[in-house]
Amino acid sequence: MISSPDIGSPAFTDPAALRREEERVYDICAGCRRCYNLCPSFTYLLDTIDERHDGDASALDAAEDRRVVDLCFGCNLCYPHCPYTPPHRWAVDFPLLMLRARATRARREGVRLRDRILGNPELLGRLGSAVPTLANWANRNRLLRWGLERTLGIDRRRRLPRYGRRFSRWFRRQTPPAEAGRNGRVALFYTTPVEFNHAEVGRAATHVLWRSGVAVACPEQVCCGMPALDAGDVAGALRRARWNVEHLGRAVDAGLDVVVPGPTCSRMLRREYPRLLPGAATERVASRVYDLAEYLVKLHAAGKLDVRFGGSLGRVAYHAPCHLRVQEIGFKARDLLRLVPDTTVEVHERCTGMDGTWGLKREFYETSQAVAGPLVRALDAARPDLVVSDCPLAALQLEEARGQRVYHPVEALWAAYEGRRLPAV
Repeated sequence: MISSPDIGSPAFTDPAALRREEERVYDICAGCRRCYNLCPSFTYLLDTIDERHDGDASALDAAEDRRVVDLCFGCNLCYPHCPYTPPHRWAVDFPLLMLRARATRARREGVRLRDRILGNPELLGRLGSAVPTLANWANRNRLLRWGLERTLGIDRRRRLPRYGRRFSRWFRRQTPPAEAGRNGRVALFYTTPVEFNHAEVGRAATHVLWRSGVAVACPEQVCCGMPALDAGDVAGALRRARWNVEHLGRAVDAGLDVVVPGPTCSRMLRREYPRLLPGAATERVASRVYDLAEYLVKLHAAGKLDVRFGGSLGRVAYHAPCHLRVQEIGFKARDLLRLVPDTTVEVHERCTGMDGTWGLKREFYETSQAVAGPLVRALDAARPDLVVSDCPLAALQLEEARGQRVYHPVEALWAAYEGRRLPAV
């Protein structure tokens, strides 16, 4: 079976090897076409092969190949959709191929300033959370947003995340209840968006876990590295992976599971770290990583989840993010919210077209909106009382398009415990 080199190895960014692999995979895709219209990248690839090269996938020129890579926004949905992924002897891994192309480009051309900035959410978060009122004002100021678009190409129409007080500072001031620990212990990999933009998600996760007798620790951690990896900055992603594996590894060795409230980060820890930083230590950490809802459903199956709810949630529309679906663990947040009395949950599986920082960029803004269109129309038709999504960037896209607040499922669960209604705006 054909195998790809590890992400951190020099062979991963060998231009000649990349070109051979692109021609091989593109030829298979042109013959299969199962992913046509799945995303802009496949549509462009297959139309170009047909209309410009008479079906010859090897005839794509450098500009056309670059466009294929640029239009891939990393949803990874083609992987479970493809019939030829490993262990098939053809071993087609289109998302890994696109990552390899971006890494090879970055090695040859360097990482663009915009991608360096967007690939370092910790720096942005520290600056924004230090002066959140000023940062949020700047993100809404038309003149400053025009300047941001002109200099960095971040579309002025795109709603940007709000900054607030850091979750980790809140957590350090808390005193856990006496019963925390009777049903297990977890290390919360709270994610960069929770740390700087959505501390309320971390607070809700902590309270929900405590309520079911689970002790919560927050080991030292940095960004999972996916934004850097998306930009082809393998060294930046590898540096973050080493840090997180070292610190999460200590928690795992102490018997803790790793619980993650963000699907991109849980997928990174589970799927990409073993390819980025292969070894026993990485595998040990990856094997103990759980999506937050997945862990809570596991608690329920063991009879340990508190199901004494104080209220209902009504009609809930649950958006299942791409990076959660590709982990193939089922719709655990749906299953969790259906435990709440007098609550119905409808699953919406379409992509929002945000996927990391791709949807922030000026040249992809319109395409991102078009990808999200069917999902937005489906939510409008459903008219739910509450919209939830595990992905903060998917929530950002939906809030911009519809004007209705989008919550994390754990926020909804915590509100149901307390008998609160979450405001729609």
